[in-house]
Amino acid sequence: MAVKRTSDMSRVKKGAELEVEHLAEVTDVTPKQARALLRKHGADWQRLKDEAEDLKKED
Repeated sequence: MAVKRTSDMSRVKKGAELEVEHLAEVTDVTPKQARALLRKHGADWQRLKDEAEDLKKED
């Protein structure tokens, strides 16, 4: 029996939700922005922090 797998990149995996919350809290970006950064840069925390600072400067 084949299992249908869907790839919904708009959602962060359950375990990563803690990372989203942590990134949003530490960098003062919105959870939506934090999810986008995590999707784009993965676990590269230095890059995530740099990108989050850039986002804050744009606002």
